Amino acid sequence: MNSIHDMGGMHNFGPVNPELNEPIFHAPWEKRAFGLWLLCYDVMNFSEDESRGGVEHTPPDEYLSANYYERVLGLLERIGVEKGTLTDAEIEAVQAGTWKAPANVTLSNDATRPGEVEPAMQEGGTKYRPDFATPALFSVGDTIVTKNINPVTHTRLPRYARAKRGEIVMDHGPYVFPDVNALCQGEDPKRLYCVRFEAHELWGADTPARDCVYLDLFEPYLERA
Repeated sequence: MNSIHDMGGMHNFGPVNPELNEPIFHAPWEKRAFGLWLLCYDVMNFSEDESRGGVEHTPPDEYLSANYYERVLGLLERIGVEKGTLTDAEIEAVQAGTWKAPANVTLSNDATRPGEVEPAMQEGGTKYRPDFATPALFSVGDTIVTKNINPVTHTRLPRYARAKRGEIVMDHGPYVFPDVNALCQGEDPKRLYCVRFEAHELWGADTPARDCVYLDLFEPYLERA
């Protein structure tokens, strides 16, 4: 979607100043927020793509004034209410410091235990779906043009790379298609390509001639040049 999160190529946000020896978490609550986020994927039954789409609906003023984990907590509140896991009254009680956990809550047998979190994180997961392989519309070396789409929902085609000419340099095979999966309409795997764009194609003639950008883009985003 076209919202404040898609900041590639935007001006007047100042320089990017990487923090030297930046810690993974700046405060203990960020670690807890991250753990809660992972737990809620199963508890609230939402996908990573749905999660990203939810964050993108954060109002611009809130998005720019919040850090990463504050956005995550806002997402969990919205999705929790939408899916019936939380109520507005419960959220308000937590914020007021008056909420108390029910005394009879017990962990189900399939609940994630603290000692299981780190191994699960190290194992990771994949969105690669080789069983859904279909004939590729494009081959390495083909010149393509990205479509000029402006969806109101989640997409992985950034604004700065729309209606631009590039070259296919790698075929990754079929992967879960985020645009559909974010809408809870199934994984709908699509072929994913690595596309090379000359910098002057994206940013104009005054960019260094040797610079280029590589983007992994799904087949539905592309047309033959």
